[in-house]
This record gives sequence, structure tokens and C-alpha cells, in this order.
Amino acid sequence: MNEDDKIAGQATNEAETLREETASEAPEVAEHDAVAEELARLRSDLEAQKQEVLYARADTQNVRRRAEKEVADARAYAVTQFARDILSVSDNLIRALSAIPQDMREDAKFKGLVTGLEATGRELETVFTRHGIVKVEAQGQPLDPNRHQAMMEVPSADAEPGTIVQEIQSGYMLNDRLLRPALVGVAKKPDGA
Repeated sequence: MNEDDKIAGQATNEAETLREETASEAPEVAEHDAVAEELARLRSDLEAQKQEVLYARADTQNVRRRAEKEVADARAYAVTQFARDILSVSDNLIRALSAIPQDMREDAKFKGLVTGLEATGRELETVFTRHGIVKVEAQGQPLDPNRHQAMMEVPSADAEPGTIVQEIQSGYMLNDRLLRPALVGVAKKPDGA
């Protein structure tokens, strides 16, 4: 065997060894790539699940807040219908008191009755105040469609147009909500002015 044959044999052996090493590394590289892809997929899934959990927590918190507000509103406004109904009793009591002539107020026979009716009216107002039912200011105020309902226009040279000059029926608020609008007469410019 000459020197060239030795070198050729040695080159062949080195090539064979290199082929074997490359062949044994190929599955490791392929396996490494597969693990890296799986890891990337799992990280992506984890991120998506984290987002879903955050959205679920936010949604749960919103539902809880909405439920708490509804409970608070139910407590604050549960008496709305009853309050509206009792307002008509108050209106009738006020009408009855205003219908009593002055001479009957001074008559000894009726003085106790009038005093009792007036005391009942004051007690009713106290109960209203205790439960957050307050009278809407109307007389002399500018018309506020959120609190007043204009029933008629009254020609007036003394008041600015749009100012309430007559209160037909009192309005009331329950806490911060309108229970009943005030029925009012609103000033307008006199005819020919």
C-alpha cells in the first residue's frame, strides 16, 4: 500500500466517521427542534389561558359591582310606588286644610279638628323627609323639564318668560330620583307685548 492509498483510506475512514456523527446528531437536532416547537406552543397556550382568566376575573368583578348597585338601588327605591301612592293622601290633606274657612278655624268646636289635621300634615312631611322624599322647588324657579311639567302658560309682565308663576301640584324627589314632577304654570310674554 502506497502513501496515496493510505491517505485515501484515511480520508474514507474520516468521511465514514463524519457521516456516522452527522447521522447520530440529526435525530438529536430534530428532537431538539420538536421540543422547541412544543415549548413555544405551550407558552402560547399559557398566554391565551392567562388572558382568558383575566377576562373572566374582570367579568366577575363587573357582575359583582352591578349586583351590588342593583341591591343598593332596590334598598333606596323600594318604596317608590308606596311613596307615589301616599303623595295623593298628602295632596288630599293639603286640599282639605286649605278648604277650611277662617271662621271655622277660630270656632271652638272645630279648632281641635283643624289643629289635628295640621299636626298630621306636619308629621307626614317629617316622615317624608326621614325617608328621603323632598318637595321639588317650583315657584319662581326657571322651568326644569327634569323636575317640572308645564301645564299651561300664563301671560305675565312681572316674570321672565319660562319662569314658574303657579304651582298646580307639588312635585317630589325620592333621594336623587324624580318621584313626581311638579305641575306648573309658566310665564309667557303678555299678548301684544
